[in-house]
Amino acid sequence: MTPSSNTAPAPFRLAVNGYGRIGRCFVRAIHEAGLADYLCVVAINEPATLASIAHLTRFDSTHGRFPGQADFKEDENILLLDGRRVSVSHAHAPEEVDWRAQGIDLVAECSGRYVERAQLQGFINAGCPRLLLSNPGAHAYDVDATVVYGVTHTGLDPQARLVSAASCTTNAVVPVLSLLHQELGIERALLTTLHSAMNDQPLIDGYHHHDLARTRSAMQSIIPVTTGLARGVERLLPELEGRVTAKAIRVPTHNVSAIDMVLTFSGETSAVRVNGLLRDAIQGKYAGLLDWSDAPHASIDFNHDPHSAIIDASQIRACGPRMMNLLVWFDNEWGFANRMVELARHWLEALAGRAL
Repeated sequence: MTPSSNTAPAPFRLAVNGYGRIGRCFVRAIHEAGLADYLCVVAINEPATLASIAHLTRFDSTHGRFPGQADFKEDENILLLDGRRVSVSHAHAPEEVDWRAQGIDLVAECSGRYVERAQLQGFINAGCPRLLLSNPGAHAYDVDATVVYGVTHTGLDPQARLVSAASCTTNAVVPVLSLLHQELGIERALLTTLHSAMNDQPLIDGYHHHDLARTRSAMQSIIPVTTGLARGVERLLPELEGRVTAKAIRVPTHNVSAIDMVLTFSGETSAVRVNGLLRDAIQGKYAGLLDWSDAPHASIDFNHDPHSAIIDASQIRACGPRMMNLLVWFDNEWGFANRMVELARHWLEALAGRAL
């Protein structure tokens, strides 16, 4: 919803670099939130053909048809979203796009290809005023800030140029860990991500990745892969440094993932206490960010769910007086894309001095 006032505030001009799963979800989340006239996507850079871009905007196997009109004008290299004109370029490097000429306020970098400051500087050199990454930087110093919206976003300096929205898994666990550490004190956390298959895996065995596990068929096996989740959590919650261990397993589903959390607390607690803290948080501090359910669920129940994580109250288990096992679900595409939209809006409004 556009901020209420007698005169509608001037819209912000956004661009998207990399129009894959997250890029398309980012644009669609803006549209479904009714923000398309406020957070105006005016440019997309994607090497694919314009016809393919329009087709995959219109039809999505995971999230269904685009809830509006999606068309294109080949002769003008324009994507039309409900009549709004989006200029499309097909560059393979950020320096090849003149972001300055398009009057962009923010570029959402959704290709996932750029993780080092030297690479990201290419966007700035080409006239991009500020860049929001859909992936973590290789190191904390590669970006000006790494932010999990709803937990650490209020500390963002509006004058930052390079900001990471972290990862879908980090967005799912950081609110839960932050809350429970504040209330109960976490001594150790073991996080196991059960993640849906991704585009860096082949449908059948092939030479697709330097990680040999990811050369195996995504839809035929459960596959352990490397993860930077522990490092990402400690980057956002430095008070947990040295206390977090993580591993990841890819599973043969198309969307929606889960994180199995084993937590050891500094004092005694109970499943009832932990459950109560989390349930209270979704009605207060983390309203709209987390959700809670005690129904018997399958992962598909959370497809297209905008929350960062959904607490599965039916799966909370006590392993003695100080150890707890939790399960949280999250739509690894849609939930994260919605946090990116909210973070982009917060950043731009803070910069413009608008009420947050």
